[in-house]
Amino acid sequence: MAELELDNLVRIGRLKMEPSAPSEIQGLVQSGIRRLEDAERPELSQESRFDLAYNAAHALALAALRAKGYRSESRYLVFQCLQHTLDLPQAQWRVLDQAHRKRNLAEYEGDMDVDEHLLAALFRVAREVAKRVAKAAP
Repeated sequence: MAELELDNLVRIGRLKMEPSAPSEIQGLVQSGIRRLEDAERPELSQESRFDLAYNAAHALALAALRAKGYRSESRYLVFQCLQHTLDLPQAQWRVLDQAHRKRNLAEYEGDMDVDEHLLAALFRVAREVAKRVAKAAP
């Protein structure tokens, strides 16, 4: 069923089919894990930790999408596809959606108001994505 939804996104032009390369997926996973490890360093500012965790989650989610043979230009869609690429529950990818909206406010409007609860949830979900993508990646 997951490929059917992903193929539907290809049909409407939201995703592109592109053969995956194991080295690309491995690089994305390694980058995501390193960033997540760095994000958990308590001596960094909360804003830096959020940025690192958000980008870790994105790299890991992109690895999952690439492993299935798809590519997207949309960060949001990469997160949304996690329900199809890694069978991630909607409640978990919604945390990434919330983080994405917070990231956009920071990037485009300079509003970097990150609370501890969102940061903790982002860490939990990013770790879960890392665990799932490690099992699924070639």
